[in-house]
Amino acid sequence: MNAKIMVVDDEADLELLIKQKFRRQIREKVYEFSFAQNGAEALRILSERPDIDMVLSDINMPEMDGLTLLAKLPEQNPLLKAVIVSAYGDMDNIRVAMNRGAFDFLCKPINFEDLELTVEKTLKHVEQLRATLQAVKENNILKMYVDENVLKFMGSHEFEKSLTANETIEASILFVDICGFTSISEKESPDVVVNLINKYFDTMVKEIIEQGGRIDKFMGDAIMAVFKGDYHLDRAIEAALAVRQKIDVIEESLPNHLSYMPKVSIGINTGEVISGNIGSASLRRLDYTVIGDVVNTAQRLQSAAKPSQILLSEFAYLKVKEYFKCQEVGEINLKNKALPVKVFEVVS
Repeated sequence: MNAKIMVVDDEADLELLIKQKFRRQIREKVYEFSFAQNGAEALRILSERPDIDMVLSDINMPEMDGLTLLAKLPEQNPLLKAVIVSAYGDMDNIRVAMNRGAFDFLCKPINFEDLELTVEKTLKHVEQLRATLQAVKENNILKMYVDENVLKFMGSHEFEKSLTANETIEASILFVDICGFTSISEKESPDVVVNLINKYFDTMVKEIIEQGGRIDKFMGDAIMAVFKGDYHLDRAIEAALAVRQKIDVIEESLPNHLSYMPKVSIGINTGEVISGNIGSASLRRLDYTVIGDVVNTAQRLQSAAKPSQILLSEFAYLKVKEYFKCQEVGEINLKNKALPVKVFEVVS
């Protein structure tokens, strides 16, 4: 964590006190402080430093006071949180500060132990807000029903920009399909079918999330998951192995089948994909998803995989051959590929 904190106060000695009291956090790059003499200077710095996480501000300052600054902070960054630190601790000032969006209010003289706890609490709140916005950004169901005006309300410029950002990223794509489930859905009651598939999906999702994967979508009786960040291919394969292990031990007794032992077929590919909101603006139905040849190949590898088989592209195999036991399956024909593709199976 490298939290960025701005201190706004016209007292010259406060900067020195802050640097002394937080010297360990500054030295270890846990906190990074910037300083402004008044609200106007603070706004100028914020316009240049939109990554600042929180503001510690006095009330009584020249040019622009702290309460005026509070009212203007949401225009700079809707996620920014401010704590007022002032000698003017009467109820009127506290109420005005809170009504203008202050996260907390501390009275001078400063109790630095209290200040440190308040800073930690405020930064944790900012981090939770960012995590929530990221979850909303990636939540396809919510975006399906939320129109543009509501999205703007939920976070203004920064949030709107993040929702509409399209980029090329390095990622690994995992497709998992429940083999033979179509025959179950044709013979069992809807309640049985839905309960079964939800149980299997829940089992698989837990293993995917455990390895840092994001569920991109559910498609019939299949799941598409995306892995990004450090060692994304390794984590995708670890998730696939865990999913296979969990599903392979399940045995069901069903009303219209003597028994059913579900299996999964899995395809994994890695490389550059395009990430963005894909869909129909007219219908206001957009999926924050990934597209490209890497995704298409992963899905076709899954289609070619046999029950309990995990197939990799040759490109993916070459990246992980020293870390996972794999064996060559051979060349197979994949849809929309002019030439046969060499694939490998993950054994363990």
